[in-house]
Amino acid sequence: MLQKDNPKNMNNKLETMKADDSGDKDDETVYRPAPKPEEGEHPLQYNYTLWYSKRSSNNKSTVRYDQNLKFISSFASVEQFWKIYSHLVRPGDVAGNVDYHLFKDGILPLWEDEANKAGGKWILRLKKGLSSRCWENLIMAMLGEQFMVGDEICGAVVTVRYQDDILSLWNRTNDPAVTSRIRDVLQRVLNLPPNTIMEYKTHTDSLKDHSSFRNTDLFYR
Repeated sequence: MLQKDNPKNMNNKLETMKADDSGDKDDETVYRPAPKPEEGEHPLQYNYTLWYSKRSSNNKSTVRYDQNLKFISSFASVEQFWKIYSHLVRPGDVAGNVDYHLFKDGILPLWEDEANKAGGKWILRLKKGLSSRCWENLIMAMLGEQFMVGDEICGAVVTVRYQDDILSLWNRTNDPAVTSRIRDVLQRVLNLPPNTIMEYKTHTDSLKDHSSFRNTDLFYR
């Protein structure tokens, strides 16, 4: 269980990901830090971790969000990333309600995480068929540090649903100058038409919207 009363202790939080209540996680789903880049590889500015989650249609009110997060892999270089990415099913080919989360190593894709809680996310809804290309363009821009906002970027999420798909890019603060720059770069790297509707939502507002769960644990969003 992720403990909300100790958000700064990332090591403890990651330890809790190693076993869920069913006790059936295997070694392949246990968080592991990124390996050091080998000689000749091209290190990224930050290490990253890729997570996966699948929204269950049953027992939504009793399933914690953190229980559904599954570790895929961590990476520290361009070569390590492509080795992982080349074996992943693309979002546009995924069936069901599935999320991919790509976050800087040490940040969990949770509103309550210390790195996220004072920030928010840009949200873009996509017609079916566009998610694979847009997700790839987004994560390439993120790994390539194209947003030029220091360490503001926390991670990105692609949410696959039956009717449409959703991209979101999370950042640390709600500084208007920062969020405006992130929006402008998003429009450019995704080649969005000028009239594209994008929404910025703070994680504080997201928590308020789900206030009925605040006194329990980290429930499904």
